[in-house]
Amino acid sequence: MGRLLAVELARLGHRVDIFDAGSAAAEHSAATVAAAMLAPLAESAITEPGVVRMGHHALTRWPQLLQSLAQPVFFQQAGTLIVWHRQDAAEAQRFTRQLESNQTTLPELPTLQKLDSGALAAAEPALAHRFAQGLHLPGEGQLDNRQLLAALVVEMERLSVRTHWHTPQSPEAFAPGTPGQPDWVLDCRGLGARGQWHALRGVRGEVVRIHAPDVTLQRPTRLVHPRYPIYIAPKQDHLFVIGATEIESDDLSPASVRSTLELLSAAYAVHPGFAEGRILEVATQCRPTLPDNLPAIRQPRPGVLEINGLYRHGFMISPALLDVTLEVLNTGQSALSQRFDLSLDLAPHTPASSSATARAFA
Repeated sequence: MGRLLAVELARLGHRVDIFDAGSAAAEHSAATVAAAMLAPLAESAITEPGVVRMGHHALTRWPQLLQSLAQPVFFQQAGTLIVWHRQDAAEAQRFTRQLESNQTTLPELPTLQKLDSGALAAAEPALAHRFAQGLHLPGEGQLDNRQLLAALVVEMERLSVRTHWHTPQSPEAFAPGTPGQPDWVLDCRGLGARGQWHALRGVRGEVVRIHAPDVTLQRPTRLVHPRYPIYIAPKQDHLFVIGATEIESDDLSPASVRSTLELLSAAYAVHPGFAEGRILEVATQCRPTLPDNLPAIRQPRPGVLEINGLYRHGFMISPALLDVTLEVLNTGQSALSQRFDLSLDLAPHTPASSSATARAFA
């Protein structure tokens, strides 16, 4: 979020500094561990309509944002495939009914497609004869999160954003609007902001990255399961990001044997070619989450904006939060936020000039 804002503000002509407690590689951030799927209809099963609208907005915005970057980023919009084993058919029916109901509430989303075995084989040849039926959610997508983070660093350098790596900061270090100080401070630190936003909590996730040359999947695939519904996000060159676990904990210790076995067993059940894959990484991180599991933007004092609570939907909703934040900086309000049912807690505002300075904390 901080890097997206820094790039867009610099592109608009603002002078921008970015402070980060980590390095340019963002190796300790939730954004690095994420699978970066853009799946608003699939996620509608567990979140609110406003978040789904943000995700739908992002499907249009991401190609625009990526096109402006000097360095290419893998982006795919071939939809989401959902499959299940026969013993989980009842759970799949419940899930399908829920998505159909959500589409009634959100008619802007493309209609899901029910696939029999033949249609499933045509959509995803690697899964032919493995599943009797499935769902295809058209228009959904994904990107390569690590390529994006690296490309944003290149873009910040190109746009003369002053970067301060290994330099933790907090809004209290600045007095926005006073001589020698920035006009705005934008706090995008995730769980690093808990000292100021006490309601934040961590929700742990565990992800496996596998190189599996024997597996070819055309799009992100989700397996319906009553206990551990997994996702498999295929990146470039037969790299797969596999995850499922969501644990109410701030624990950043290594992944447990149980959850790793469940992830790998479920992936093998989707395609046996994963058995000969190579485990490149088993990573854990905690997502910054507010009590209602929804994002929010607030202004605790003039010149300071805090953007947080992206939970498990960071890449899916960050373009929407970017556009809302830009509206707030320009006008003091945001029409988009009403469309997204986004919580805004703002102080009286004076629009920024074209030469405004900003400090972003990532």
